[in-house]
Order: sequence, then structure tokens, then C-alpha cells
Amino acid sequence: MRKIIIDTDTGSDDAVAILMALRDPSVQVLAVTTVCGNVNMEQATVNAFRSIDAAQTYVPPVHKGAYRPLMRDAVTAENVHGRDGMGDIGLPVPDMLPEKEHAVEAILRLVRENPGEVEIVTLGPATNLALAIMKDPEAMKLVKHIYSMGSGGYGMGNVTSVAEFNVFVDAEAYKVMVEFAVPKTLVGIDICWLPGAFFEEEEIEAIRSEGPVSKFAMDCNEALIEYSRRVRGRRKLDLPDPYAMGVALWPEIVTEAHDCYCYVCTDQTPAYGQVIVDHHKFQAVDKSKLPRHAPNARVIKSVDTSLFKQRLRAALKTETVTG
Repeated sequence: MRKIIIDTDTGSDDAVAILMALRDPSVQVLAVTTVCGNVNMEQATVNAFRSIDAAQTYVPPVHKGAYRPLMRDAVTAENVHGRDGMGDIGLPVPDMLPEKEHAVEAILRLVRENPGEVEIVTLGPATNLALAIMKDPEAMKLVKHIYSMGSGGYGMGNVTSVAEFNVFVDAEAYKVMVEFAVPKTLVGIDICWLPGAFFEEEEIEAIRSEGPVSKFAMDCNEALIEYSRRVRGRRKLDLPDPYAMGVALWPEIVTEAHDCYCYVCTDQTPAYGQVIVDHHKFQAVDKSKLPRHAPNARVIKSVDTSLFKQRLRAALKTETVTG
């Protein structure tokens, strides 16, 4: 059984990704670690418990992590996910408490206890991972793989023309993570804009009717659906974190990916938060005259959006499973 840690700034799309992992019988979620991002870290922790409770499976330990980025003031996204990050629909708060151990310590301990086995799926800013890497790089070299929802991938950003939210919040941390020598896969926001990637309103309503877990998954994204109506002119839903979790859980949905050298821009300029993706395809000049860098990440370029949707719907409406 695969062993994963979910690092999350639990907004409404993170919640769906957590449901996917907890309801997959092939993986064991060793821990959920929370970080500031979509909402502040305390609210992200509450939302993690809401997601775990809604999954109707098992309760992994939840550890609170970084309450701010490494070097900047916190930036949040309540305007997209709602004031509580979960659509402001009055969700109850489960009677659950976080562990006393800090998220960074929990990550390092679990990696040491399971050398070469732990995969980390990071759905928010990379602050917790960067802190773990800086505190004990030798331990973090034992990580099997990091899957990250971050960057514009091969396209544009969603905060600025070049920066995606998770990187923009803490580009310094993302740079530490990307440059650290362990296998990693980046799923950019561009995957959500592929043909067929959005969930249209008829799909949303169909999923909402497929059972209590499916209903929770759509209900908690109501603010995100309304945000799309305001920005794009109609009610539809993009799910960046579930696509990243889907790549981690279901590699068969990936139709194109490249091993790339990724450079994270951290200067205080309009390029802050950009992840430059170089997959060595350019032929305009003599390559010998340009600096060469070995690939440091696998970047997803395309997925089978239809297969992803089938897998997601099946995972959410499956009868209650135990882990």
C-alpha cells in the first residue's frame, strides 16, 4: 500500500483532493499537514477536519504547520473560496483536534520512519516542505516522490500573467522545493484549462446527486462556482488540486509529460512567482552557447480529462470504504 502525506491550505478544491485520497484503497494517508494559503492556517486545519469527516473512511492525524510564508506577508484567497474557504455554506466543525507535533516535525518523522516509501502531495504553498528541507535535508532525501499543484505549467498564471497562486504566495519556498534533489511532479494550473477540464453546471448537478460524499464535494465549492460565474460568465468549476491528486493516484490519466528544468523567479519584479519550464525543445540557436541544466521535475502537459472525471465520480460515490 502506498504511503502519502497530504500538505494542504485546505480550500474547497483541496477538500475534494483529500476525499479522493482517503477513499482510495490503494493508499494510506499517513498525515494531513496544514499551511496558510487559500485561508489562514487555523482555518485550513478546520477545513481539513471537515474534509476528513466528509470522506466517511478513516481519520489520519492532522498537524498544523506554517502560519505565514518564509519571507513575505500572507496572501489568501477568500474572494475565490469563500470567507471560510469552503463556500460559506455553514458546514459544521467536527469534534476533532490536531496533533501537538508541528507539521514540519511530523513530515520529517514519518519520512525517517518509512525511508524511500513516503510520497508527499502538496496542494498549497510549499512552506512546510521548504522548512523540512532546510531543517533536515538528509531526512528529506528519503522522500520517494513529491507531487505539487503549482506553477502555470506550460501556460499562464492565475494571480499574475505568469504566477500561479501557490507559488505566488511563497515563491521562496517553492524554489527550495523545486531545486531539492528528490523526484517530483508538477501539475500546473494550465491543466485546469485543457479542453473538457472544467466541470460544467450539468456535470456539477449530476455529481451533487450521486451521494453524500459527492454532494459535499460540490456544495463546498459553491463559492468557487460563483466566482467562475462572475469571471467567466457562467457557472462551472475548475479543480486544480484534484487534478494534481489525480495525477498522483491515477498515473494512467497522464497523456503527456516532460522531464524539465524548472526555475522559480523570486525577485520582487512582475516575474515574482513565475516558474520557467525548460524542456529543452528550443532549436533557434546553437545549444552549446546556452547554459544547460539537468531536469529537476517532471511537468505534466496533458491529461485525459474525461478519464479523470470518470475516476473522480466513481471515487466519490463508491460505498464507504475503510483504510
